[in-house]
Amino acid sequence: MSVVDVLSRKGKLVDDFLLRMLKVGASNELCEIAKHQVTSGGKRLRPVLTILSCEAVGGNAQMAIPAAAAIELVHNYTLIFDDIIDRSDLRRGLPTVRAKYGDVMAILAGMHYRETIFEATKRCSKSMEIEEILSMALRRIIEGERLDVLFEQAGRESEYIKKVMYKSVSENGYCRMIEAKTAVLFEAACRVGGLIGNGTPGEVKALSRFGWNCGVAFQIIDDLLDIVGEEGTLGKEVGKDIKEHKLGNLVILYSLEEISKSLKTKLLGVLNSHNASKSDIEETTKIILSTNAVKRAYKKSEDFIKEAKAEMNTLSPSEAKNTLLRLADFIIERKF
Repeated sequence: MSVVDVLSRKGKLVDDFLLRMLKVGASNELCEIAKHQVTSGGKRLRPVLTILSCEAVGGNAQMAIPAAAAIELVHNYTLIFDDIIDRSDLRRGLPTVRAKYGDVMAILAGMHYRETIFEATKRCSKSMEIEEILSMALRRIIEGERLDVLFEQAGRESEYIKKVMYKSVSENGYCRMIEAKTAVLFEAACRVGGLIGNGTPGEVKALSRFGWNCGVAFQIIDDLLDIVGEEGTLGKEVGKDIKEHKLGNLVILYSLEEISKSLKTKLLGVLNSHNASKSDIEETTKIILSTNAVKRAYKKSEDFIKEAKAEMNTLSPSEAKNTLLRLADFIIERKF
């Protein structure tokens, strides 16, 4: 079975539970808005990591479903607000919640998700421990989102943001941002799965580190695909980071290290432009692709995946462990 088939089959295990949770306390109208986010697609990678982590330490998939659903709800909750913050209209090839229903309804749907997350955790074994993990993960994700916004070079009208935005971003700063924004939820997904499956402290720690490293690699590849991906396959606009003035993209940061002063001025000029045209974005992309930035970023993601796979040596052999290792490879080989 291919990794995509595994994601589809195991991902479907959480869908019914997830939709039931979204209906709790919601009118039919609000439920329709809230369901749009989770029924418009998605890889279900994070909940599948939870299920497989549970199985890898001797548990079974049914034990993990409420926790896996909570993880997926956290992910989609953050996406709703991310799309509002970035003013994004397209995700997974379909209109975002804000694009279809407006920002106000999207905010209300997001608020409903927040309550639904903790409604789902009540159905978990070790619910208090899992609620604490998810609460801490959300706090860290918010910090990652804050840094992501402050790494932008233009496009925000807030005087506060203009005052405190970063004029330059280091590789360490970038890593700090993606660790908070992305890696912490991968880490939480695997940790929660290990706990639900009654893994030993050593197994749970290894799964957590596996998830964290996979999450960092995942975000680097996401940033890489923003530059070199195909829109039809990716399901969202290519070059979006350039259009949104984002300096927090490793491929862009690496390219700035290699190009001449004049090209650097041109690239930063586009990132600082309030009205970058399609041709500006295409020209900037060509500048980036003329460097070794894509190759270097891919190598960086490979290094994190190697670290992730090394952590799995702690676990006993199993089909679930093998699938986790295949998922790690999928993260850096994917085109979407």
